[in-house]
Amino acid sequence: MQASLKIQRAQRLQALPPYLFAKIDELKQQALANGVDIIDLGVGDPDLATPETIVKSLQEAAADPANHHYPSYIGMPEFRQAAADWFKKRYNVQLDPGSEVITLIGSKEGIAHTPLAFVNPGESVLVPDPGYPVYQAATIMAGGIPRPMPLREENDFLPDLQAIDKNILAECKLMFLNYPNNPTAATADRDFFARLIDFAREHEIVICQDAAYAELAYDGYRPLSLLELEGGKEVGIEFHSLSKTFNMTGWRLGFAVGDSKLISALGAVKTNVDSGVFQAVQVAGINALQNYERYVPIFCETFRKRRDIMVIGLRKLGLAVVAPRATFYLWVKVPAGYTSTSFSMHLLKEAGIIATPGNGFGKFGEGFIRFALTVPAERLEEAVNRMRKVGF
Repeated sequence: MQASLKIQRAQRLQALPPYLFAKIDELKQQALANGVDIIDLGVGDPDLATPETIVKSLQEAAADPANHHYPSYIGMPEFRQAAADWFKKRYNVQLDPGSEVITLIGSKEGIAHTPLAFVNPGESVLVPDPGYPVYQAATIMAGGIPRPMPLREENDFLPDLQAIDKNILAECKLMFLNYPNNPTAATADRDFFARLIDFAREHEIVICQDAAYAELAYDGYRPLSLLELEGGKEVGIEFHSLSKTFNMTGWRLGFAVGDSKLISALGAVKTNVDSGVFQAVQVAGINALQNYERYVPIFCETFRKRRDIMVIGLRKLGLAVVAPRATFYLWVKVPAGYTSTSFSMHLLKEAGIIATPGNGFGKFGEGFIRFALTVPAERLEEAVNRMRKVGF
């Protein structure tokens, strides 16, 4: 019998922390196998269906042989034009679709590849803590060093730019940000973005703003784009996703916008590692962007109602939670006597509710859990009732 190969993973993989949502899914599957009626408020995957007209546009485009070939690495000109037109209408920012817009296989893909375009081994990248785990993972995969920026409640979950170590800034290449924010649901105002642009210029740091939740907003609030402010386009690259905006998470379609030099660098990476987005999916994306005002207000109203149900219910239970102006997340303080992990496990074991422990997003997420409002209203009411019954 021949001996099997000794397989060792690359050091870059060994350096990665366990992927948070994979672990949550494992716990979910175990609970389901035990017959538990799970209310999953963990992963942010909208339960709402993609609009029928978007689906039909995909079906028609998929039947066209012209779309059965390799697509453009940087995206169909028609999709990039639609993205630029939408950006002009939504943010009043003029973009060149040929050089300042690039199609992505979902914004996560673009975010994950960005450090490969700009970061050399041993260089630093500023990442929010708590934050979307991909920022840290992408930095490690590129050989960079993730440097946490604490997002603290007393600072409205914005990074304190003046508190960042000057020695780190001297060899820092990128800063990842995400407003409206996952997991905290915090938002950033014009003053913060203006200070951020000045900061980026002073320290020659590229700002990577993840705007995946910028279209899910409530009570008249309209999130800003970094590119709306003077100088924003020159220092930043902004990632937009059709996943949350149009309930298209499984379709894997997004785009990045920004300075042409930044976009071309990301494009150079993508040319070597992927073959673009299926053109039929991009055709469907054009339909989505061109009918934005037809679809998105309905989705926002649905999530607003869910937000109100949960916020009112959780407050009646004595939990501290701020009603967010954007995203479909609630960032909730855990009760006294619990950690983020122990409270999440209590909800799972005793109430069949999956919530994401805040420390899974970083050290400074300890003391919080995240609820995703991605189940129908009646299930949210049931979740509150279960929590009332089991206590904490």
